Amino acid sequence: MQLQTMSEMLLFVLSVASLLCRSAGRPSVNYLENHFETEEVRSEAIKRLLEVFGMEDPPHARGHKQAPQYMLDLYNTVADVDGVTKDPYLLEGNTVRSFFDKLRSEQEYRFNLSNVARTEKVLTAELHLFKLRPQSTVAFNRHHFCQVSVYQVLDITKKNITQDRKLLSSRLIPIHSSGWEVFTITQAVRSWMVDEGNNQGLQVVVKTLGGSQVDMKLVRFASGRNHHQSKQPMLVVFTDDGRRSATLEGKDPMDTPQLPHIPMAAGPPASRSARSLDYGDEDPGSAAVAACQRLPLYVDFEEIGWSSWIVSPRGYNAYHCKGSCPFPLGQNMRPSNHATVQSIINALKLTRGIETPCCVPDKLFSINLLYFDDEENVVLKQYDDMVAGSCGCH
Repeated sequence: MQLQTMSEMLLFVLSVASLLCRSAGRPSVNYLENHFETEEVRSEAIKRLLEVFGMEDPPHARGHKQAPQYMLDLYNTVADVDGVTKDPYLLEGNTVRSFFDKLRSEQEYRFNLSNVARTEKVLTAELHLFKLRPQSTVAFNRHHFCQVSVYQVLDITKKNITQDRKLLSSRLIPIHSSGWEVFTITQAVRSWMVDEGNNQGLQVVVKTLGGSQVDMKLVRFASGRNHHQSKQPMLVVFTDDGRRSATLEGKDPMDTPQLPHIPMAAGPPASRSARSLDYGDEDPGSAAVAACQRLPLYVDFEEIGWSSWIVSPRGYNAYHCKGSCPFPLGQNMRPSNHATVQSIINALKLTRGIETPCCVPDKLFSINLLYFDDEENVVLKQYDDMVAGSCGCH
């Protein structure tokens, strides 16, 4: 910590000295130019990386909140410990968002969907309610089940609207049960995406099998006002931004990531010195350049400055391809037919300017990111072509 503070102070002193001593010679000017050039390059690099993740700016995290357990479980279902997708067909679409209720009432709910782009296709939407244990045991022998119905609240001031609500989902629930209940409300969310003004919220009605009102002491759902955050009403929306269908077209569903174990890739590099050993340039004086192979390339979100809003993973191994593709190309180099022909032309020098094939990724896998957006909603998003699964000469 002292070393870091001293380094920061030294940087500050040098910067001030450079500004005060412009006439002292070129080193100060060169230092300033290099300093600002480095900052400019870093800023541009971060901007481009955000574009890869479909963002203009990083979300502004406001404190450390706990992600809903449902979203954590979903992430662990579709991704391994490094965030790499276990099976691209496990997740419906490529984006899942969770929204907390804004009304915080007992039977009416409203969710702000402004962060969902109009271009995204809504595949499924679910209302998650946590049913509490009954406060009273009255009439337990008479009523073992109740009818729970979820309605979309309608704006009767609009044309062609004659009713104040529309039934979305209804089913029987044991009165004495406790835990999460899930209701499909896809139709309502799709109408809200078409016109934000249609979002008048949801209403939950609980009745007996005979149609009479149920005592609120018997059937209660947790609200955001009186209960722990882990039990708050939640809307979960599965969408697709259009990238998935184009990327997965022609892929074999059985082609799931089987990454070979590489000891160096077990986790983030322990230090910058260790990283320079792993990823440093090869010695120009070395006798021969290694054949095409896959090497570690760890992306550390904390080092980039994104750890405040990314829940998981803390980083991931993107890997990179490095090495030569000498003639003749063996099958272990996974060459394409085109690369084989190019290698032969280069070896025989039949045409000028024809280089040897390049060592590049020939199989790419997606990763999953679980993060907080600007509205503190938790988002699970799948990003294609982020990990080099294998390398070959092409």
